[in-house]
Amino acid sequence: MSDVSVTEMPLADPASLARAVHPAPDAATATDRASWFARLEDITEESGYFQTVGTRHWALFIDESPTLLVSFESIDQARARPGQMPLAHGIAHTRGWSHLCVISDGETWYRDPAVYAYFDRLVDDAFFEDFDRVVFYGAGPAGYAAAAFAVTAPGSTVLALNPLATLAPAQAGWDKRYASARRFDFTSRYGYAPDMVDGTAKMHVIHDPMVPEMAMHAALFRASHAVPLRARHIGDRLEWALIHMGVLDGLIVAAAEDRLTQTVFAKAWRKRREFAPYLRSLLDMAAAAGRPGHEAMICRSVTRRLRAPRFRRRLAELMAQQAQDTAEKPPVQ
Repeated sequence: MSDVSVTEMPLADPASLARAVHPAPDAATATDRASWFARLEDITEESGYFQTVGTRHWALFIDESPTLLVSFESIDQARARPGQMPLAHGIAHTRGWSHLCVISDGETWYRDPAVYAYFDRLVDDAFFEDFDRVVFYGAGPAGYAAAAFAVTAPGSTVLALNPLATLAPAQAGWDKRYASARRFDFTSRYGYAPDMVDGTAKMHVIHDPMVPEMAMHAALFRASHAVPLRARHIGDRLEWALIHMGVLDGLIVAAAEDRLTQTVFAKAWRKRREFAPYLRSLLDMAAAAGRPGHEAMICRSVTRRLRAPRFRRRLAELMAQQAQDTAEKPPVQ
């Protein structure tokens, strides 16, 4: 047996690793994708482009106005959305913004020399200089990419949800959540995201500080213009929650208009008090921790504000249990 440790083994080529983790689609899927790609080509024909970037990435660009929204998304995520378009497309289209989306085939983390070369070409062509405002947006792995490639547009704004700083073992060996991604090279170009945002005007880091890994990644973005915005008890469902709470669009617009402050975010985040999945999660956490008093407090708060049969029933159960415990408690001598 070789005595070479796993960490000493050479990193795999990003394209070959992506093919290993996400095998090539079967014939039916390939045909379906080809049809979708053709549709994107039609959409961008008059004012933009849709082009292949290496073997596992594509770039979608629509030129509409001096405000540019740059986003990162996977094929599966985009096609699962209404209209089968990337999330940021709808936001940009509604406001008449330009939009650039780098689309990946699976979770490649955009660690591909072809992607680096694509952004290099944008810099060489002074692409970003054509826009008055540039906003990079992404969540999770895409949040990492948004921060990492923002270096190509000095003066831009970054809005990243639960972003990762890196997965290089030497700097983030404590994060065990993405085992397959550890074979990607996070030490070469565009690698360490916190260094890549030094030239940006502002970075907004929305994260759940109650998840240790998320809090530690957020803390690595130490630039003076990196603004932490805390969304407690939502975990990796942050983007999904902000979408369904109806506040994500407003946060992106606020970031683009340089008015996303702690106060603006706090007002948007208050919507969680009416968001049933979040409230149920709080109740479940209190129950799992064996804290009936905290459960009752949550139920009272919710039932005072909302029609919430589940919380009303649970409050009745807790009150009945409390009454029974009191009745069974022996009198003090």
